[in-house]
Amino acid sequence: MLTNDLDFRLEPSLKELYEQHKIRAQKIDWGYHEFLPWDKGMDFKRVPWDESQVTLPSGVITAIETALLTEVNLPWFTTYLSATFKGSLSVITDFIHTWTSEEDQHSNLLETYLLLTRSVNPKRIHELRKSVVEGGFEPDFHTPIEAMTYTTLQELATMVFYNNVAKVASKHDPDLATLLRRLAKDETLHYAFYRDVIRTHLELEPNYCYHIANVIMNFKMPGAVMP
Repeated sequence: MLTNDLDFRLEPSLKELYEQHKIRAQKIDWGYHEFLPWDKGMDFKRVPWDESQVTLPSGVITAIETALLTEVNLPWFTTYLSATFKGSLSVITDFIHTWTSEEDQHSNLLETYLLLTRSVNPKRIHELRKSVVEGGFEPDFHTPIEAMTYTTLQELATMVFYNNVAKVASKHDPDLATLLRRLAKDETLHYAFYRDVIRTHLELEPNYCYHIANVIMNFKMPGAVMP
């Protein structure tokens, strides 16, 4: 019978997907300190920020800010996924923990880059970050199969976004392009796991497309609610 939950018969297959993810992630394990231009850093008290210090085009900066203000919602994303999958397959809970540990570096990398390169007003970005986190975020989908579909689409969109911004940024700052492509690799692995979970469910029961279609038709990126 079709439900909006994950199918317990698929747990062995999903455990295999999780093991594959861990192997792939280990091969490209990284620390955000490896991708930052530390030599560009200056003391803001000694050398106050000024708009004349900005060297990147405004469009690129806006794109990085948008990514940052999406990534800082990680605590809310984790809370949402943990609540939605409570009582569901244990392997999904295990993956959420792994996913959180891998995503945790993303906002640190983006914000530190913006500050080191003086691409943004430090006070302004601090206030924006605080405002977004205080505002919280939760998708409009509250069943396991819908949440799995939402995260699949969100990871895919983020992967494409990072790769596209990297193409533009490479003309202005190779360091930025490199770190964006590094983030895109994480998103690619996360997307692959979520996608394959959905695929296994569709192979078992094609009528899951009913729940999947609902998410596709009403999908919004987390950035839709940022200031």
